[in-house]
Amino acid sequence: MPGSSSFTRREFLKLAGLGAAGLLLQPALPAAGAARLVDFPAFERLGRVLDGRVNLKARPDEESATVGVVNSDDVVIWLRETTGSRPTWFNQKYVETPEGYIYSPNLQFVNHQLNQPLTSLPNETGMWVEVSVPYVDLILANPPARAPWVRAAARPRLYYGQIMFVDQIKLADDGQVLYHVVDRYGSFGDKFWAAGEAFRLLTEEDMNPINPEADNKLVVVRLLQQSLSCYEGQSEVFFCRVSTGGKFDADGNPSQRWATPVGTHTIWRKLVALHMTGGTTGGGWDLSGVGWTTLFSGQGMAIHSTFWHNSFGIPRSRGCVNVLPQDAQWIWRWTMPVPPAEPGDITISGMGSTRVQVIEE
Repeated sequence: MPGSSSFTRREFLKLAGLGAAGLLLQPALPAAGAARLVDFPAFERLGRVLDGRVNLKARPDEESATVGVVNSDDVVIWLRETTGSRPTWFNQKYVETPEGYIYSPNLQFVNHQLNQPLTSLPNETGMWVEVSVPYVDLILANPPARAPWVRAAARPRLYYGQIMFVDQIKLADDGQVLYHVVDRYGSFGDKFWAAGEAFRLLTEEDMNPINPEADNKLVVVRLLQQSLSCYEGQSEVFFCRVSTGGKFDADGNPSQRWATPVGTHTIWRKLVALHMTGGTTGGGWDLSGVGWTTLFSGQGMAIHSTFWHNSFGIPRSRGCVNVLPQDAQWIWRWTMPVPPAEPGDITISGMGSTRVQVIEE
């Protein structure tokens, strides 16, 4: 995420020549049934509002005056991240926007990168792609909706960082390139058409292993610290904040045990992306296109990309280890073995996979 060395609000206003009105980006939605992209601004740093109605504050302080409100999926200009005050909360960071300050966990850091879409598949099977815009609206290609998240959505969307598989490409009547996107693994069977410009093609470089010759690789997840470290022998080569499961059972009731199982585990399956679903009625989850999935527990726990929250540093999952998309990708590439792009999935038995040690410290 960006540091503090970026535009201030004053500098942004001078640069953009904008008045107080219109600084909050609320782009018009495309017409129902259309695959047109939302017209997000070409600004280097953007933030997508994650949950419900979120207050804009006059200062990076929860006790300061509320100067506005933003709603889920609104997109704001991300000027910089700064330390503020949120009493009793672990995270004390706020994001400065042209209209005020937003508590950092309420925003997903996103880019708006449009791509030149391919007009034909690079091979007979298809290709892996990553959403590179704040969100892209979908057209259901094979109604009725099947997956819970699709049935519940007024307008099904994919969000920045989600990874899908494209197995068809077509031209619309107006010449727009449309990708046929699917969850290759774990799908309920839903298939979609979406604007090709919204997706970045994953390359060999995105998937190539990192330092595969290193011996004694070990991933350590520290539950009390909510952190993850990668070691090569005694040397720590990677560190990030995470959100694990807390001391709650599958129904959300308090438990003496961590939902992320303590102990030493071995990676047994890795996928470029997976449709994840589970939990109980009324308290379950259904998530499409979860990228860089590294399964390490027979109970289905995994280290994986997370696009639905930005609360890293506190327990937030039902047992998996949630990390930022770029962190999940690094861990996926570094841990052994690395699946080939085709099929983008490998199940491991016996020797040759990296250990994951989950400890209560």
